[in-house]
Amino acid sequence: MHELIRTNDPVLISFAESLLRDAGLRCFVADAHMSVLEGSAGFLQRRVLVDADDKDEAIRLMRDAGLGHELRGA
Repeated sequence: MHELIRTNDPVLISFAESLLRDAGLRCFVADAHMSVLEGSAGFLQRRVLVDADDKDEAIRLMRDAGLGHELRGA
């Protein structure tokens, strides 16, 4: 799995998920349920992950959508 985005912003996560799924790319949001442990304080970031084989296409998709500044390690 390749980490695309790491953020606390639920709108950004939802947008990224929507873009990826609409393009036929599978994604996974890691740490989505960590708010139970953190007491809903929002300090633990969620990670949007894609299959390593889809990494290049997912990065291109995020950049085309204006989210290039949110990408990690790209």
